[in-house]
Amino acid sequence: MSTNALRADSARARARMLRAARKLVAAGDLELPMNAIAKAAGVGVGTVYRHFPSRQALLESLAAERLALLVDEAERAAAEPDVAAALARLLRAALEHQLGDPTLAAVLAEPEAARAETRSLSQALTAAVIRLLERAHAAGEIRPEITAEDLQALLCGLQHAVKVRGGTDNDRYLAILLRGLRA
Repeated sequence: MSTNALRADSARARARMLRAARKLVAAGDLELPMNAIAKAAGVGVGTVYRHFPSRQALLESLAAERLALLVDEAERAAAEPDVAAALARLLRAALEHQLGDPTLAAVLAEPEAARAETRSLSQALTAAVIRLLERAHAAGEIRPEITAEDLQALLCGLQHAVKVRGGTDNDRYLAILLRGLRA
């Protein structure tokens, strides 16, 4: 068998594992038991661990696309002339992405990343948020002590609060957060 055929087979197996994991997440299971994923994907558990050496690596793989979208949003916000509107839009987008994908919320809540891609995306996100915050501080839009880490923690808490309330208070909670950030 050729190397390309093996790689194609490996890519198909990886896609099946990710589909199986997404089904578990959609059913509300963020524990992602590797044995269940292996069974659903029709592979051995060793294959799952070769592709995803830990639950965190699997979560990060599932969240990678949303995290990249959030980085794009943050970079656009950092370049937007209206810093107050940019900050509000970024916070809304971050909340919507976390509510739309619980794996993203779980990844953002972790202090350390398991995958190099996640570390790179997280660094890019932080850098864009810092640029936006520096502009917001200079414009007097937000309190000077607010950091990128503060925003990340506040958004994780906001996502949890909205989820607990059934997703009915998104706008209200975002408005409260924005008022609390203002200088």
